[in-house]
Amino acid sequence: MPRRLLASVGALLLGTALAAGTPTPVSAAGTPVPARAATGADTVGYVRLAHLSPDTPAVDVYLAAPDAAKPQVFPGVGYGVVSDYLSLPPGRYAVAMREAGAPATDPPVLTTEVAVASGEAYTVAGVGRHADLGLRVLNDDLSTPTDGRAKVRVVQASVRAPVLDVAAADGPLIANGVQFATTTEYQQVEPGSWRLRLTGAGGPSTDAEVQLTGGAVYSLLVLDAKQGGLTAELRRDAEGGTVVPAGGVDTGAGGTAGAGLGAYPLVAGGLAAAAAAAALLLWRRRRRTTW
Repeated sequence: MPRRLLASVGALLLGTALAAGTPTPVSAAGTPVPARAATGADTVGYVRLAHLSPDTPAVDVYLAAPDAAKPQVFPGVGYGVVSDYLSLPPGRYAVAMREAGAPATDPPVLTTEVAVASGEAYTVAGVGRHADLGLRVLNDDLSTPTDGRAKVRVVQASVRAPVLDVAAADGPLIANGVQFATTTEYQQVEPGSWRLRLTGAGGPSTDAEVQLTGGAVYSLLVLDAKQGGLTAELRRDAEGGTVVPAGGVDTGAGGTAGAGLGAYPLVAGGLAAAAAAAALLLWRRRRRTTW
């Protein structure tokens, strides 16, 4: 590829990395840094952002440190989207939400503050119905479960099932009576393949097939599916005491057939795709000019 084209692609990809926010640190071997170091020498905490209000349109999310010249901005965050963890120096951070596309000078719809401590992890989520929307800071316990088990909690973001029970077929009860816009405590369970039955009191029900790995920590998101009913998304938050840097969905199902709604990083995926598309366009233009 011509040098000018390579330089353009490099600039696009660098812009993608910068716009996506501070990445989770990795060691020289390329593995994630432990969420809680045994020596207690952590120098960062972890924060991720989520939109969990079913009837609230997409929002722009702003994350700012008190001494920062400009906030990090995550545009167009829609319902059911959960970001990867951002590694941040300890301190207090302001989180604000504005309607998608609104000027940064407009008053925010919601604001809150999160105090980030070394080695700790947090999820800042917009929760509830649009009429009484609120920002909630969840403490994420990413410590390794004991005896090779897995650890899972339920994040209830479905208004169609305002009270929800989650139980494993031929297995233990994971959670019962979970109210809309609440999150349960973590529960340790045996690893393996599970068929989970999600039952709403007077509302819809669904099944979800999930695979739980020993030593891993999960959040099970329960959402209103676009096509009606419920869908469940299992997000692996940590494994072996380390933060998962790319928080993909392990299993999600609206019923047992097919995958559920995707959960993506707030910015990085879209920007990377845009960079690749722009690079391809530049290459095609160069080809036409050359030939």
